[in-house]
Amino acid sequence: MESTATKDTGTVEFRITGYAHPDAQALSAEVQQEYVRRYGDPDETVMHPEDFEAPAGLFMIAYLDGRPVACGGWRAKQAGPDGLRDGDAEVKRMFVVPDARGRGLARAVLRRLEETAVEAGRTRFILETGTEQPEAIALYGSEGYAAIRKFGIYKDHAQSICMGKELPAAV
Repeated sequence: MESTATKDTGTVEFRITGYAHPDAQALSAEVQQEYVRRYGDPDETVMHPEDFEAPAGLFMIAYLDGRPVACGGWRAKQAGPDGLRDGDAEVKRMFVVPDARGRGLARAVLRRLEETAVEAGRTRFILETGTEQPEAIALYGSEGYAAIRKFGIYKDHAQSICMGKELPAAV
């Protein structure tokens, strides 16, 4: 658990909760509605709470003055089709509620997720986003993510964009 005071916006606390936590489920339901709004359907990627438990993964929530406002997680991936490699960690369910956007919360969550993945021995972060999420594309690009070979259930969809970033070695 970690708290960070933010200028004129209150106190942000980052908590590792797991994906089964009620706040994680509530935020995941909100992000699914965002996908419906932007793409017409929810994300049908299979998500199991145990995929986000150490050492295979992690799920984190950012609380602003005690209210859950942002989330994200990663889950370990193994080498396989579509260019996946041992050491990969897939970023999932990055989301910030609309009234908390523009405060750097997504960037803060992403950076903390990267740190935890490095600590767990992961060597690359991979993710899938889409053409209707320009804010996500801009965030990931500004953090050093670049296009990679498409993977996952949406790899053949024109709106799918897959990105990756090599993670630094753990100290």
